[in-house]
Amino acid sequence: MAVITIDGVSRWFGNVVAVNDVSMSIGPGITGLLGPNGAGKSTLIHLMGGFLSPSAGTVTLDGAPIWRNQQVYRQIGLVPEREAMYDFLTGWEFVLANAELHGLPDPGAAASRALALVEMDHAQERRTGTYSKGMKQRVKMASALVHDPAVLLLDEPFNGMDPRQRLQLMELLRRFGAEGRTVLFSSHILEEVEQLARHIEVVVAGRHAASGDFRRIRRLMTNRPHRYLVRSSDDRRLAAALIADASTAGIELDHKERALRIQAVDFAGFTTLLPRVAREAGIRLYTVSPADESLESVFSYLVNS
Repeated sequence: MAVITIDGVSRWFGNVVAVNDVSMSIGPGITGLLGPNGAGKSTLIHLMGGFLSPSAGTVTLDGAPIWRNQQVYRQIGLVPEREAMYDFLTGWEFVLANAELHGLPDPGAAASRALALVEMDHAQERRTGTYSKGMKQRVKMASALVHDPAVLLLDEPFNGMDPRQRLQLMELLRRFGAEGRTVLFSSHILEEVEQLARHIEVVVAGRHAASGDFRRIRRLMTNRPHRYLVRSSDDRRLAAALIADASTAGIELDHKERALRIQAVDFAGFTTLLPRVAREAGIRLYTVSPADESLESVFSYLVNS
């Protein structure tokens, strides 16, 4: 049950501030790290992995500082985004070298287990320089898993993988999360994060923009309209009743969907108003669904606000 704590961390490179006063805590389970290109995601992962020192603040694992602490590497597995590898090594040799660096009692057995776990044992005798991008990602994953770490830090781990490989890795990460491991991964494919991570951390321009369940974050954004798709037994009469209330900002009749598209500016007021108006008018509600609570919508709001 490992917890990484980032407390008031900043990191700058000369005059460029990559991370600015970020605080967050990453615990057991799967956490998605989101942000546009250049937001500071990779910098944060490298800080958590001990590859960068914070310019200010602290990064700790269960209270122990990560920077220049060799003992924490027994608990951390890192998959960087960069493809750089030792192309002259076979997949087996690459993973075996990492097992030996960790001083494992049986490095050969550990390497075999890790390669089988990511389904790369069939290509382990090939040189990594001949691998596709997806295969390289999976061998990097095997090297990160070879010492059975409690913490996994994955920077864009799905890059270059085909659909079957992505599904296999998703299932593997779900298993690790269920086992109580601490898994943090970044991805530019929001659908993958939505499928895997119950908890998200969002960074924008080096700053911590949001933390928590993305649906809950969306509901807390009261300065933005909430959009709903509503189907009822009498859409026109329902629209006339709702538009008169200050909690709604606009209503559109979608003929194709045979539904109302409603913008609500007062979440609490609208969720109370809708069932009351329908009951008083004798209108049956067939569908009431949020139209903008996908992770992509939340991310777009956070980045552009």
